[in-house]
Amino acid sequence: MVATGSLSSKNSASISELLDRGFHPGSLLNDFDYWDYVVPEPNLNEMIFEETTCQSLVKMLENCLSKSKHTKLGCSKVLVPEKLTQRIAQDVLRLSSTEPCGLRGCVMHVNLEIENVCKKLDRIVCDSSVVPTFELTLVFKQDNCSWTSFRDFFFSRGRFSSGLRRTVILSSGFRLVKKKLYSLIGTTVIEEC
Repeated sequence: MVATGSLSSKNSASISELLDRGFHPGSLLNDFDYWDYVVPEPNLNEMIFEETTCQSLVKMLENCLSKSKHTKLGCSKVLVPEKLTQRIAQDVLRLSSTEPCGLRGCVMHVNLEIENVCKKLDRIVCDSSVVPTFELTLVFKQDNCSWTSFRDFFFSRGRFSSGLRRTVILSSGFRLVKKKLYSLIGTTVIEEC
């Protein structure tokens, strides 16, 4: 029902019809009072827990990138766009919210796409005491339109080349693929951000 005017603008026949059917103007107020008690207020403890979980997930992702720069990527720096790991962590929490064990049942495979080739960086197990119920594959994307990419190309050809001089710059885009491990349907969700 959509109210578009005041009661005085309605014809008196329809108002009397409503009153004959048992509608009382006071009952509308009681209906609204009912919803005040039914709809719960936001749980502050739950919001703080989610923010803490999000921040710890951000740190896990940043540690993964930091560890991978020497071992897997062979570079001295990995530049990450502002708030990228925060956005990824929020999406991971959203995708894990429908799972039976939540984030604790997640195994995340972290990859970096460089020139259409995926390079495996790490495997993050959120809680090793819980049997995984789903897998997430996170694919970072390299930013190919930056000055550093061109500079590294020219310096890698000459006497200034060094395996640890290179800088990898990540794009603000990423891909998350969710695969349920214990589902009869075998659902896979792909999100490109």
